[in-house]
Amino acid sequence: MATITYRNASCIYEGSDKLAVDSLDLDIDDGEFVVLVGPSGSGKSTALRMLAGLEDVDSGSIEIGGRDVVAVPSKDRDIAMVFQNYALYPNMTVAENMGFGLKLRRVSADERRRKVREAAKLLDLTEYLDRKPAKLSGGQRQRVAMGRAIVREPQVFCMDEPLSNLDAKLRVQTRTQIAGLQRRLGVTTVYVTHDQVEAMTMGDRTAVLRDGKLQQFASPGELYSKPANVFVAGFIGSPAMNIATLPITPDGVRFGDGSTLALERNQLTLLHEAGLDEVTIGIRPEQLEIDPSGGVEVVVDLVEDLGSEVYVYAHSGSGTPLVARSNSGEAPKPSHTVRLRKRPEGVVHLFEPQTGERITCRAESGS
Repeated sequence: MATITYRNASCIYEGSDKLAVDSLDLDIDDGEFVVLVGPSGSGKSTALRMLAGLEDVDSGSIEIGGRDVVAVPSKDRDIAMVFQNYALYPNMTVAENMGFGLKLRRVSADERRRKVREAAKLLDLTEYLDRKPAKLSGGQRQRVAMGRAIVREPQVFCMDEPLSNLDAKLRVQTRTQIAGLQRRLGVTTVYVTHDQVEAMTMGDRTAVLRDGKLQQFASPGELYSKPANVFVAGFIGSPAMNIATLPITPDGVRFGDGSTLALERNQLTLLHEAGLDEVTIGIRPEQLEIDPSGGVEVVVDLVEDLGSEVYVYAHSGSGTPLVARSNSGEAPKPSHTVRLRKRPEGVVHLFEPQTGERITCRAESGS
């Protein structure tokens, strides 16, 4: 096991004038499970490949266990990689696939068999050790790929979207197995995904990247409740947070049709002190409710009934899209006009309209 440190680590691909990873700073604790998440082209896979030695670090440094590994060949970094495609040898059995890396390292046959059996037991693969990959399901093949990494007993696991090729049910099952396995093994793990559900449910902390730059590095709970900027606010959470830039009134913010969304008194004071005429607000769908007594008037566009919960997609008179969560029996019909208001316990997030950065209230900053 080992700590991992990215210090101003950057990478640029040949022929490009834009950094794929731009001055990345991360401090990953020993035994921690960290997820790198972001949209396509955000630099998350490049950052992982820089750690694994598969991409050059053009500036800055990366340390594993306190040792700078920028000039260290990939094979000498004591890491194990699990890829999106299983990369199994079709002519080898499960046991042979799992032990092949050890064989290349000239580990004795008895030691290889012992380590393969132990990993197979962890992964519920014992009964499949004599099968070829063609006789396995997608989830089983991915577990074999993980087993091949586990028998190496590395300092660091690098996982590059390992669940992307699985169907929805298998993704949930394998996601749980990977997270549970990492907890038992205690190996420092860096996991790349574009799936925010994986990011929110698997990692101890999650790094959100955009255009090669780190946006926020925090626990899933903090990402959800205190997003650092508008991008994180809109990217984390499904359905996405409602975000709009609106003029400030004495009581809150005003939509184009004249309806008002009320803000807390300390938020209004903060906005007044900042001298802002308008502000970008964000509010989660579950923190809005349908209430005929007041709030923002909207026209319902779509009702998404998921069984346990219902999401109402609508737009205000000024065209601002809004999403609210509703109880199944109370959901309105499309084209109906309803009113949305913030639930009593709901939170409205404030962002600087020019930079998109979070405006922090005194209660949050601890001052």
